[in-house]
Amino acid sequence: MDVGLLTLGDLLGDPLSGSRRTHAERHRNLVEQAVLAESAGFSSVHVGEHHFCDYILSSPPVVLAAIAERTTTLRLSTGVTLGVNLDPVRIAEDYATVDVLSGGRVEPCIGRGTFFPHTFAAFGQDPKDSQVIFAEHLELLLELWTHDELDWSGSFRSPLRGPTTTPRPLQQPRPPIWLGAGASAKSVELAARLGLWLMLPTVFGTPEMFIPMVELYEQRWEHYGHDPSARRIGCVSHAHVSPNSATARARWEPRYRAYIEWVNDLQARSSDGRGGGLGGFDFERLCRTTAICGSPAEVVERMGTIRELLHLDVHALMLDMGGLPDDELFATIELVGTEVIPALE
Repeated sequence: MDVGLLTLGDLLGDPLSGSRRTHAERHRNLVEQAVLAESAGFSSVHVGEHHFCDYILSSPPVVLAAIAERTTTLRLSTGVTLGVNLDPVRIAEDYATVDVLSGGRVEPCIGRGTFFPHTFAAFGQDPKDSQVIFAEHLELLLELWTHDELDWSGSFRSPLRGPTTTPRPLQQPRPPIWLGAGASAKSVELAARLGLWLMLPTVFGTPEMFIPMVELYEQRWEHYGHDPSARRIGCVSHAHVSPNSATARARWEPRYRAYIEWVNDLQARSSDGRGGGLGGFDFERLCRTTAICGSPAEVVERMGTIRELLHLDVHALMLDMGGLPDDELFATIELVGTEVIPALE
């Protein structure tokens, strides 16, 4: 199983020290995390996309291009590219540009992004239309990346006739695409039909909750005639690793609490109080269910169990939330590289 590094780019103050990075410092931190992750043995980096909030990472292809210039093997992904809000033409152009600059390492993860409804209002869209827009945008993206000439029309953007987008991606017939899905059977079906890899949003529920979606994806993948060996499944986890369990929990609990409470508040404001957020903060419950925290041995055991449950090829760890300072964050990345990743190979 490959291990990836996920960051959504929250700009929160450290609840222990009170320090808070500037926008410039945080973006530089994102690049330095990825560079260290490659040297530590991580296989991929996944950067988020949000708008109009204190998730300040709003331009993933720009950040990935900066990471590409400092790395050589790290696969370059997202968590997630907002496939409804963005024009698929720009998605095709931007990520093909990263692909050619990186030597063919891009593999974007595309999702509907419905957890924060305020984004749809800001882009002049209705989230009720998100499922049909999402399917149309994904199918157009595949057309753009696999055809030199287009004769395309749809319901949500102007028709396209003539030459396709440039630059052409380096990976042929197209770069791999992850679909971020697992709460909706329709989205899982879409991933299987289009031959896209499946990234499960396991920060929103226990691993056991996603077993039916994995089974559906595997069944429908073969139903549509795709080679089972070409299928890939991934998941994501909030995580912290320290040399021993007591240190891990003491360091992470206040930062994780600050992060979860902030996300819940943001989601409530984004949805006018209609959303459920991530639920109340119960550190022990979270560490038993959706989050991973502890010594390297504990983390290896949890990740191994989740791998078996969900048939994972990739597990992306989000390590930097809640204002965690660089010294502790970078030590965590290095510890994952030396004591967790080798045990999972």
